Amino acid sequence: MTISGKKGKTICLRGLVSFLLGKSWNRLYIRPRVTTMSKSKSRVAVGVVGTGHLGERHLRNVIQHKTADCSGFVDSNNDTAQRISKETNANRFSSLDELLSASDAVIVAVPTSDHFSVGKACLEQGKHLFMEKPICSTLEEADRLVELAAQEGKVLQVGHVERLNPAVLTLKEANIPLEPRYIETHRLAPYRVRGTEVPVVLDLMIHDLDVILSLVDSPVKRVSATGVSIMTESVDIANARVWFENGCVANITSSRVAKDYVRKLRLFERDVYITIDFLLGLTEVYKVLDADKEDPDALISAPLERNGRHRKIVYEKPKQQKINALALELENFIDAIEGKTAPIVSGDDGREALRLALLIQEKIEQDIG
Repeated sequence: MTISGKKGKTICLRGLVSFLLGKSWNRLYIRPRVTTMSKSKSRVAVGVVGTGHLGERHLRNVIQHKTADCSGFVDSNNDTAQRISKETNANRFSSLDELLSASDAVIVAVPTSDHFSVGKACLEQGKHLFMEKPICSTLEEADRLVELAAQEGKVLQVGHVERLNPAVLTLKEANIPLEPRYIETHRLAPYRVRGTEVPVVLDLMIHDLDVILSLVDSPVKRVSATGVSIMTESVDIANARVWFENGCVANITSSRVAKDYVRKLRLFERDVYITIDFLLGLTEVYKVLDADKEDPDALISAPLERNGRHRKIVYEKPKQQKINALALELENFIDAIEGKTAPIVSGDDGREALRLALLIQEKIEQDIG
């Protein structure tokens, strides 16, 4: 699958995924033991459960995929289902069982409260499963889905799409040994009804938790957190501080009561400062180097003298690849089903992000009484 249709100017998603997965970067990729497609069946039939905000985008990506077939979709909202069927000409099924009977794999984009029941049904019928984040509502449910996927030999992938943000992909290719000492994130959004059935920690913060867990190669040591309810009966603004065994500290802020969208991460390590803007897909790197050391990627440099030592600060702005992150997720899902690679975000990864999110939510509830 390619991003652009212009000959000679395409970005091959399959090639990009293969390139990225070929690199070792902390604990980002875990190869599961799965039953792959037989060689006699060359195309994977993918269905979509739920065609709301994200589900519709997933469905359109499946329809446009070059090596997979769209088996159809199911949605409990009749008005939405009628519109989607008319606009896409995709098969509309009246029940989950009917969709599963026509599919090899399923993308689930339903409310979080339904993730476990729908995911369980898919895996029990032997279907590969792509589950939107968070993987489930509880750790027990997540553990059961991970266990079922292993028992059935099926791919279980979780939709933490920020792992495929161009800024994050660029950071992985920047040839910087990542040993963060301090990470700070801000993820703010104007209020909207969608997603408010869960606390902001499970709605927004979990994106950053998954990215942070992929950046820090160390177990969580302890957590503190607080939050407040503003627009809903749940927590709408939250702040958490996470200490890791290796000494790294992460300070994470999320809010769904803001004027503008903000999605930024700042990473500090010895002689390196990195900023990531998830909205712009932008990565900027500041390094402190010895004055006589060359940096071919530096756009700007400034002298720095301290205690008689001659050094310099250099600024790098790595080139970005324009990609459709959801399409790249799908490409990776299909490749994992075909046995060509591993899921970028495995069921175990999704489970770990959920574990940390639930621990933070527990700390908030203890703090606010």
